[in-house]
Amino acid sequence: MLNKLIKFFLENKLITGLLVLIFIGWGVNTAPFNWKMDWFPRNPVPVDAIPDIGENQQIVFTTWMGRSPQDIEDQISYPLTTALLGVPGVKTIRSNSIFGLSTIYIIFEDDIEFYWGRTRILEKLNSLPAGTLPTEVQPALGPDATALGQIFWYTLEGRNPETGEPTGGWDPHELRTIQDFYVGYALTSAEGVSEVAAIGGFVKEYQVDIDPTAMKEYNVNVAQIMKAVKESNLDVGARTMEYNNAEYLVRGLGYIQNLEDLEEAVITQHSNTPIRIKDVAKVNFGPSTRRGGLDKGGAEATGAVVVSRFGANPLKVIEDVKKKIEEIKPGLPSKVLEDGTVSKVTIVPFYDRTSLIKETLGTLEEALEHEILISILVVIVLVMNMRASIIISTLLPIGVLMTFIVMRYFGVDANVVALSGIAIAIGVMVDVGVIFVENIVRHLEMPENEGVKGRKLLTVIYDGSVEVASAIMTALLTTIVSFLPVFA
Repeated sequence: MLNKLIKFFLENKLITGLLVLIFIGWGVNTAPFNWKMDWFPRNPVPVDAIPDIGENQQIVFTTWMGRSPQDIEDQISYPLTTALLGVPGVKTIRSNSIFGLSTIYIIFEDDIEFYWGRTRILEKLNSLPAGTLPTEVQPALGPDATALGQIFWYTLEGRNPETGEPTGGWDPHELRTIQDFYVGYALTSAEGVSEVAAIGGFVKEYQVDIDPTAMKEYNVNVAQIMKAVKESNLDVGARTMEYNNAEYLVRGLGYIQNLEDLEEAVITQHSNTPIRIKDVAKVNFGPSTRRGGLDKGGAEATGAVVVSRFGANPLKVIEDVKKKIEEIKPGLPSKVLEDGTVSKVTIVPFYDRTSLIKETLGTLEEALEHEILISILVVIVLVMNMRASIIISTLLPIGVLMTFIVMRYFGVDANVVALSGIAIAIGVMVDVGVIFVENIVRHLEMPENEGVKGRKLLTVIYDGSVEVASAIMTALLTTIVSFLPVFA
């Protein structure tokens, strides 16, 4: 079969040339290098610096505020774990119960497709029998990302828009509000982003600080105050009313707009006198309770981490995130400080995987350039034939481009391990080319083959090729088999 292929391509030069051009174009289409070729369609291999060797894992989070780890374990983690054991393809399940939070790790078999596993988990969670979990508890599936999905970190800082120097002037709760309701939404819309997780700052909230003495005086309890707060922030509908042959929709507008609205909420009444929240408590703005923070250079900071979606190209995701940052930059708020300095909220990156990814790609590009030049010089010295050296050297870039085609359509990312393997394999490709071409040159230099042309020339080339083809194929297969455990 191998001999027939060699003969076919020798006798059909046009088909051979077209196939080479197709593979070159296809390889350029899938190559991860940042070539400036906007006119050429590109579908590059996903590029990352670090190989993702983690397990095929999904995470289910369940919160139950104020409950002890033992309650979380008995009423959430254990029932969910036993229910999820029946999901198809599950290899093992691990759980972790802490104060107010249950985390369940579902490990699937490696051959289970990532999103198929997520769908099966959601089906199981939606079909849990009544009474499996407490009424107010709702489990949630984690983001569709892996442990290596954190590709971009940034902070929000007050800076001078002209000089770029830090100016401050923004409270942590102000920065967190900007992050949660403006920046986070904008960056989540970038292609390939799974989640933008806010870190640091304080979440602003209404806080009702009750006065026990006043509660006793007015004869109200905590449950009544909680009910009043809950029912005071609500819009209601009252159907319609007809007036002068026109129908009007009746609504009760009750959403809280400011602190005074909450203070005026009625808890109960005594002798036709309303007891309001402000009579038994103080209402103000304050930060919600948090379990951690973000430290940057020893100072309190507010920011977020951008998580890449499973299967997305991290390099392209980072580029899209940066484009979004440039789009929203003019809309970020600013203020004038007491000293007259203008302070504008600025998105400041402090972890960007782009440089590491580009260094990884640069290593392969540099290795290719050096090895092609060295192979030309070595072949010239060995066979003393310029045409032979050009043919052998041409094998290297074409072989690498064909490798990217296989990687793209078999779901293999271009990371430091994969690219290092390609750089090592370049030596094998050079060996193959040297053996083939050197044996063909040897046949052409035989006295009986000097000056041959046409059909006779093809016969000589064919004889020189098939003479070493079987041995080369055996060596290549042995090399591939020996490397299989590494990639497994």
